[in-house]
Amino acid sequence: MTAVFVTSTGTGIGKTFVTAGLIRHLRQAGRTVGAIKPIVSGFDPAIAENSDPGILLKALGRPVTPEEIARISPWRFQAALSPDFAARREGRSIDFAALIDFSQRAMAANETLCIEGVGGVMVPLDTRHTVLDWMTALRLPPILVVGSYLGTLSHTLTALHVLAQRNLSTAAIVVSETPGSPAPLDETVATIARFADLIEVIALPRLAPGAPEHPAFARLAELI
Repeated sequence: MTAVFVTSTGTGIGKTFVTAGLIRHLRQAGRTVGAIKPIVSGFDPAIAENSDPGILLKALGRPVTPEEIARISPWRFQAALSPDFAARREGRSIDFAALIDFSQRAMAANETLCIEGVGGVMVPLDTRHTVLDWMTALRLPPILVVGSYLGTLSHTLTALHVLAQRNLSTAAIVVSETPGSPAPLDETVATIARFADLIEVIALPRLAPGAPEHPAFARLAELI
């Protein structure tokens, strides 16, 4: 069994894009792969095709149906807020033990599994736990997806620091190009690499959704 946890420094940076691209590459290479995104905020069933679980299901070659979405994303919330806020708006909460159990059962059931987190590394899930606690419980190598926006250097190095404090060995850093950023992608990659303690830093230019194969995904596949 091979599994990775795709996390990020924040929201809207490219976790789902990277996860879907990696899934497509693995499938094209003949590997059996599964994916889950257990927690989703800002979920609107009326546009499920464009939701994060919808995008992952299409990459997996599975239909985007309510049943399939529930299978990979059991905790879905309407408000586009952190999971603890979004759940509270609906009078609900995330059972952390159940989240870990769901993730571990998916790991056991799949030859290769991509787990996509929610928000950034330190996003709260409930009153006590964050995404970092989730990753720590699973002991999986994270893929850290970051942007090329102004400010990403501090955010990225901070995320690497807290991951290292939990003894999580980052598999790779993917710098997903931020549209309109004044910071050049190649210079951002080079700067992060100088501080990344031999972790491979991969540049991913902004591509259209479902774009053809890109070498970044092939390199990611080699590292997991």
